[in-house]
Amino acid sequence: MRDLRNNVLADRRSAAADAKAALLEAYRAAKKSAEPTRLARQAERISLVEAREARRAERDRVKLEERTRLEAKASEESAAAEAAALAITEARQKAQDASIARVIEDEAARKAERDRRYAARKARQA
Repeated sequence: MRDLRNNVLADRRSAAADAKAALLEAYRAAKKSAEPTRLARQAERISLVEAREARRAERDRVKLEERTRLEAKASEESAAAEAAALAITEARQKAQDASIARVIEDEAARKAERDRRYAARKARQA
């Protein structure tokens, strides 16, 4: 070990500054030697980010296409349902009109039969 009793303040300061300079030089050397690998890692990260963005854009495009397809299908089904409901309504209206027409025809036939009987009775009385 060193003799701490003879170690003057200036010597301690000088040793601390030398140690600090050595650490700084070691850091700079390590940073300089790691520069190519850092650049390679950075390029790899950039390519990963670009690939991730491309996958996200593809997912968004597929979702948009699916949503558009589903909306088109829903609108087609809605139009078909409306057409079916309209057809049912028209069929009911036609059936109701036919029923009314039959009732009117039956009523006219009954009235004609009644008038015939009345005319026949009057003809017998006269």
